[in-house]
Amino acid sequence: MLKLIYAPGDGIGPEIGSVALKILNYQLDKYGIEYSITPILFGGCAIDAYGTPLSDSDLALIKQSDAVLLGAVGGPKWDSVDASIRPEKGLLKLRKECAAFANFRPAKVYDCLKNASPLKRSIIDRGVDIMIVRELSGGIYFGERSEGDHEAYDTEYYSYAEIERIIIKGFECAMKRRKKLCLVDKANVLASSRLWRKVFDKVASDYPEVETSRMYVDNAAMQLACAPYKFDTVVTSNLFGDILSDEASVITGSIGLLPSASVGEVDIYEPIHGSAPDIAGKNIADPIGMILSVAMLFRYKLNVDAAADEIENAVSAVLEKGLRTADIYDNDSIDTKVKICTTTEIGDAILNELEQ
Repeated sequence: MLKLIYAPGDGIGPEIGSVALKILNYQLDKYGIEYSITPILFGGCAIDAYGTPLSDSDLALIKQSDAVLLGAVGGPKWDSVDASIRPEKGLLKLRKECAAFANFRPAKVYDCLKNASPLKRSIIDRGVDIMIVRELSGGIYFGERSEGDHEAYDTEYYSYAEIERIIIKGFECAMKRRKKLCLVDKANVLASSRLWRKVFDKVASDYPEVETSRMYVDNAAMQLACAPYKFDTVVTSNLFGDILSDEASVITGSIGLLPSASVGEVDIYEPIHGSAPDIAGKNIADPIGMILSVAMLFRYKLNVDAAADEIENAVSAVLEKGLRTADIYDNDSIDTKVKICTTTEIGDAILNELEQ
């Protein structure tokens, strides 16, 4: 049985979460998957209730579960609280306690939304569908460091085992996609990157079906901007993945469309956008990133690719029909079929596609 924790969070989190839950429940029932969903307070709302973004009792529930479906956390309301209990600290604690070491961040440009991308049409027309697999629990963010008035340093440290497990995830992900995997590193300068290459080459022998390549991070950043169609699946370190996944997200035209998965002992599925408190409660937020996070749960936690495909196809169908939330609404569109919709309307339209 799937044991799921649902943490809607703050701002628009509850709005997009309620829509995504309808999709989740429908697909779980359709595929005969037994499940339980336990709601918790997480983030700013938990600070208000408990004085901490993640209570010990809720953390205990999470550790007994299979996955967390997370909305969004934070907002100006909690900017003045002690830095040690900010909503963002709750996210870091959640990832650590869940031993979530691999982050999956897709970036796809839909045909009907090509005008929303900042890149030239001549580039976008060649297709953009990228998955960045980022190591999430090691590297320079967690290495030895020192900060003084006149000097400071941060240490990039990776063990063979840490690299191997994320590279295996990269190959597994590539096998579910177009069977192409690119390692992004800085092996011409960094010793840690040279170890990444050694491990990558060794693991590659176990996946002969996957076409492999290697690219320095500075070149990868340039290629993402001028030739993103060259990429399928990318695997890389924490620092490089942080930067490149944000760059890739901009290509799509709206972060409201983008999901993510952080996998480990307990998986975390969440959209990449923030809590957007300025539009909270208005029923205008884009729920697609949250809905596609549900699709990732089916693909990477439950290994039910058919259910994931159906959700992704339903999203594509709704967008092709011209239904839009404000973040992807093109006022200059010559297509009279384009219609601006509420959060609920987009969710209902996607559910209707699934039901057909």
